[in-house]
Parts: sequence; structure tokens; C-alpha cells
Amino acid sequence: MDLKKELIYHQFIQRENEFLRAEYNPELEFYSYVKSGDVKKVKELCQDDFAHKKGLGKLSENPLQSLKYHFAITAAMLARYCIEGGMELSDSYSLSDFYIRKADLSTSEKEISELHILMSIDYTKRMKNLRKKKITSLPVAKAVDYIYDHLHTRITLEDLSEYVSLNPSYLSRLFKKEMGVSVSRYIRDRKLDTAKNMLIFSEYTPAQISSILAFPSQSYFTEVFRKEIGSTPVEYRMSNLFHSELGNPT
Repeated sequence: MDLKKELIYHQFIQRENEFLRAEYNPELEFYSYVKSGDVKKVKELCQDDFAHKKGLGKLSENPLQSLKYHFAITAAMLARYCIEGGMELSDSYSLSDFYIRKADLSTSEKEISELHILMSIDYTKRMKNLRKKKITSLPVAKAVDYIYDHLHTRITLEDLSEYVSLNPSYLSRLFKKEMGVSVSRYIRDRKLDTAKNMLIFSEYTPAQISSILAFPSQSYFTEVFRKEIGSTPVEYRMSNLFHSELGNPT
């Protein structure tokens, strides 16, 4: 391993450990949005200039080289999160290598900042497409997109059927056939996935999360969470306070 790669590797490990020690880190929340394929949210978060992002440490006396090292760290993190989310290992790391090489050839901080946006959205769109890989019909694909875009609201079968222009009972059967679970189960699972991320990566209380994700009540949220996850929201947060799923790669 040459000196440059060794430095990148050690800085990556150091940054990862800092992420895992942090009680709340917006960067981890960003990676979770990429992993879930939330293109809209990732585009919003990418509005901040990568070159002037708060908290970027000095990894080189040369500012441009320092930013390139940070870019490589970010690419590696994106690759690992997306692998965890179901992307093929070879595809994820090949994409990471591609963008790291592009960054290495960049001659300005502006180029790297723009490349960071392209890379982040590229990974996010691929994760969004991945979640629909088994879907064969347009109505179910549209229904899945609607669900992801409206997790903060109360979603009904009638809402979905109206959105995709299908009879509710027919959509219900079609959805179950292609997704393997009922519409209501799919919605609940996605809300719980989001709740888990919010418990780990944000400071929202369980009551706030319950309200944000439009559960009927906090008690219902806690009951469903305990039944499906095996612990209460508070217990889940405490047990994951210093350990994200990324901390235990398989």
C-alpha cells in the first residue's frame, strides 16, 4: 500500500470511529437517506457546498488535496451504506472507485463539490431503483414511490388506488403478488425503518417521531415497534447510541 492510499485508509478509519462515537451526526443521517433512495431529501442536503462543509478536518497542508481525501472517505462510506442496503458489493465499490478517480483528477474545490453532488445523487437513484427491482408493473412502482414520498402522512389503500388509477381491491392483490406483503404491512415496515434511522441519527423523541410519521398515537407506535423490533423505541435508541449497523459489517 503506497503512502497516499495508506493515509486515506487511516483517515477513513479515524473518521468512521468518530461517526460511531457521536451521539448525533448529520452525516450519518445523510447516508441513511442515500441508502433508502430518498432522492428529494439528498438533493436538499447537497445544497450545502461540500468544500465548505462544517467539521471537515485538515488532512493535508494543501487544501485541494485535503478535500480530495475527504471526498474519498465520503465515497467509501456511501459504498458501504449502499452495500448494507442491498447493492452488489462489486457494483458499489466500482462506483466508488470511479468517483474517487474523477476527484483525483479535479483541479479545483468547485469541481470536487459538484462531483460530490453527482456521486451522492447517483448512489441514491441506484438505491431507489434497487428497491423496485422485483416490481414488474407500473402501478405498483408508482405506489411504492408514493409511499416513500408520503411516510409523514397517513397513507390508505384508497389514497394509493386513486393515485395509480386502479380499483382498491385490484391494487391490493397486485401489490401483494409483486411485493410479497400487503399494502398496509409494507407501509408499516417502511415507517418503522424510518423510525429506526431517526432514533439512531436524530435527536427527535419517540413522541415526535410518532407524530412525524403519522402513527395514530405514541402508545400505538411503541406497541408496534416493540412487537416488530423486539424493544421499545427508547430501548432501541439506547442500545444503538454508539453503534450504527455500519459498525458491524458482515
